[in-house]
Amino acid sequence: MDEEGLAILVEDVHKSFGSVRALRGVDLAVPRGRVLGLLGPNGAGKTTIVRILTTLLRPDAGRALVEGHDVVREADAVRRRIGLAGQATAIQPELTGRENLEIIGRLYHLPRRVARDRAAELLAAFDLEEAADRPAKTYSGGMTRRLDLAASLVGEPKVLFLDEPTTGLDPRSRIAMWQIIKRLVASGTTLLLTTQYLDEADELADEIVVIDHGKVIAAGTAAELKDRVGGDVLEFTVPDGQQLAAAVAAVAPLSESEPHVDRETQQISLAVGSRGSAALLEAVRALDAAGVTIEGLVMRRPSLDDVFLAVTGHAAVAEPSAEERRGRRGRRPALVSDDGTDSSHSGDQRRN
Repeated sequence: MDEEGLAILVEDVHKSFGSVRALRGVDLAVPRGRVLGLLGPNGAGKTTIVRILTTLLRPDAGRALVEGHDVVREADAVRRRIGLAGQATAIQPELTGRENLEIIGRLYHLPRRVARDRAAELLAAFDLEEAADRPAKTYSGGMTRRLDLAASLVGEPKVLFLDEPTTGLDPRSRIAMWQIIKRLVASGTTLLLTTQYLDEADELADEIVVIDHGKVIAAGTAAELKDRVGGDVLEFTVPDGQQLAAAVAAVAPLSESEPHVDRETQQISLAVGSRGSAALLEAVRALDAAGVTIEGLVMRRPSLDDVFLAVTGHAAVAEPSAEERRGRRGRRPALVSDDGTDSSHSGDQRRN
């Protein structure tokens, strides 16, 4: 696609923190009005990409544009066009929800009355009217995340960055947040969403980019990525952990790739292609012959979890390595800019 049709363009971007290479030549392209889901485990480089695109970090090499503006050379222009709701909330807990939004409006140089009207509009849109005049510290986790998202929209951004927006929320609050995000996209907002939740990317994203160890390793629609796994997935649980190795050995000849074992849940899954019920029957016979007792044997279509396993060789939720943790020491919180000021929702706040 021509650059003029893109809200976000990233070309061969690199970023290191000391000896830790956080990004190793990332390429992304997001058409206007679309949702890109950036999927990967902790430490994969997702937040680093967001911080570069929102002008909070400078790339070491490569080029990044937001709405046609270079994030380094035209940072001010980028800040005027974006909103950001990051992993750490920018809400001031001692202030009310209304006060938080009005102050952000003033930081955008909105006239007092306009800032007040915009705050009221967003409080209504995010179902926070009844709590509007309570201190934010009394809000539940889901309410706080909704307020934080509302704050990112005060300046009516053309491009919105959501960095793991539902982390820590209960299932009901996550679904409520999904509905809000869908309404934003329907209104024409371009969205880059980072997440560890594969079901979230499946639900919200037009296109998904899988990133691992600072590199893009797969990209496409959810359906296209699932097709990479190929056919059905056979899944079962081995109640006796001592029998896991025997179970894997029994079913490995049926799998099109190395069977995956979740040692915490003692669940085994394997891609069996298009053999369907025949593979199911073969697995039952092989496990019975090996004397392995199983539970919950099912055949299902591949999920994005299976995609991640197929392309990375490990589960989607992974702890940062010791090297990655060492690279983070001494760095400011994710939503604090290089000059030490809070830039959670727009770089315009830095100048005030």
